[in-house]
Amino acid sequence: MSATNFNTKNDTFRKLMGNGLTYRVPRFQRDYSWGEEEWDDLWQDILGTVKDGGEPAHYMGYLVLQSADDKMFDVIDGQQRLTTLNIVVLAALRHLKRLLEQGRDVEATQQRLDGLRQTYIGYLDPVTLVARSKLSLNRNNDTYFQTYLVPLSENPPQRKNKTSENALRKAYEWFSKALQEQLRGASDPGREVARLVDTMSDRLFFTVITVTDELNAYKVFETLNARGVRLSATDLLKNYLFSVLHREGQHEHELRSLDDRWERIVGQLQAESFPDFLRFHWISRRNFVRQTDLFKTIRNHVRGRAEVFALLSAMDEDMDTYLALTSPDHSNWPSSARDQAKLLKMFSVRQPYPLLMAAKRRLDDGDFERLLKAIVVMSFRYNIIGGLQAAAQEQAYHTEAQRVTNGEHTTLLHMLEGIRSVYPTDATFVAAFSEKSIAVSQSRNRKIACYILCELEQQRSGLSPDLDSPGLSLEHICPTNPNGGWSAFTDEELETMTSRLGNMALLQTSANKQLGNAEFPAKRSIYADSIYTLTRDVAECEDWTPNAIIERQKKLARMASAIWRIPQLS
Repeated sequence: MSATNFNTKNDTFRKLMGNGLTYRVPRFQRDYSWGEEEWDDLWQDILGTVKDGGEPAHYMGYLVLQSADDKMFDVIDGQQRLTTLNIVVLAALRHLKRLLEQGRDVEATQQRLDGLRQTYIGYLDPVTLVARSKLSLNRNNDTYFQTYLVPLSENPPQRKNKTSENALRKAYEWFSKALQEQLRGASDPGREVARLVDTMSDRLFFTVITVTDELNAYKVFETLNARGVRLSATDLLKNYLFSVLHREGQHEHELRSLDDRWERIVGQLQAESFPDFLRFHWISRRNFVRQTDLFKTIRNHVRGRAEVFALLSAMDEDMDTYLALTSPDHSNWPSSARDQAKLLKMFSVRQPYPLLMAAKRRLDDGDFERLLKAIVVMSFRYNIIGGLQAAAQEQAYHTEAQRVTNGEHTTLLHMLEGIRSVYPTDATFVAAFSEKSIAVSQSRNRKIACYILCELEQQRSGLSPDLDSPGLSLEHICPTNPNGGWSAFTDEELETMTSRLGNMALLQTSANKQLGNAEFPAKRSIYADSIYTLTRDVAECEDWTPNAIIERQKKLARMASAIWRIPQLS
């Protein structure tokens, strides 16, 4: 970003609000949502600055503003903090107003009330009591804020309010009460109120980043490594889309319709997942894009009303597919398709999502499920066993997604041929499987190892072990931390061979607990009684050696090539 489009500096709350500038929460920004936990945290920070010998400065984090004229600033990130600090000041002014009504030091109290209001809140017309506030909130909150809080209402309405309006009211009441407790017993409460506001305003400071447009704001979010960045980037895109409609002078009902549709999409996806969904969705229909370039790309393509609504409609269409892939237990897909989606999720492979989105729009349910199953097989060969480059895989799936979207590939066979490059050959797969090690200290890896052995067992005996059963456990034949009795292994071999798939077997949990770190002769009798054929096969070995692991794993690899295969491509 050039210096002309980006400015950063540290400013205290006093400098922000006392400089004659105005701040506006964009119309369709999120509503006020802070609660008691956040209020109390902020209040403790404030008290830490105002007490005798307190903090000389307290950092409030980033505040991202957007302005074209350096007079009116849109609050892109930081509205919850900025709004709440304004409510703290309003609670203080409310206390001064009560002192006036009680006739306490009227002249000095009025001066303090007027001075603090003019510095931090803005001008209040003495005849109409209409606020000319330095801060305005979004379309759901501003009317309540300006009508009841800025004029220092003693009894803001509690009924028929929006949830966020109630949050504003409760914050106003909470800080009023906290301030009363803090001033209890003060000999000159008016003076103490003014001292508290001025002191906190001089000691609370922000890193203020000012940008000239949405694109530079988005770059800020991509650069900052701070809490809430991804959510703010989601809001930023929303604000951009609404600004497009606003420029074209769309009616209120159309803006509200867009807002409702947006909130439904983000609500179902959860805001932190939305950027990932949006990228996969975009790739499935248009060009490949990195997350860092996503906002810029959309901004370049979506410039008018038609494009805004087309984007929302397309997201609507793809959202169910994405949710079914990321949360398969909650989808309405057939159980067989859900099972495949669970495997893809267990593998942590997301590169195929754009193709699957595109294919779901093109194929019937049967062919889509067959494609999904094939992609699970590919992912197993390519990622889990092969450990091959994800970048090449991502490009292959994107390229095929484009062919499907453009109508070049319309059948399952076309699509499979289109992604043949990420389907390792039988020879490559068998070679990689024969030497595969899986460190099972992580629960995901342990589950994958169990999954592999379950599939191999079904191939060997026809038995289908329940991968999620608590009665199923993973046994290391040569223990990972043996106590002795494994003289056939050098220290180096114990380090490298115990995590090989050939050294692993399925056991019933009760039997595994009996074994512990027993030596192989003691284990053989347990293995011989196992319900799993592959485990009984181990009992036929006279001794367990590194060579036995290697030979067993080669046999398992040949079996695996018959399980994880795509007949059309083999």
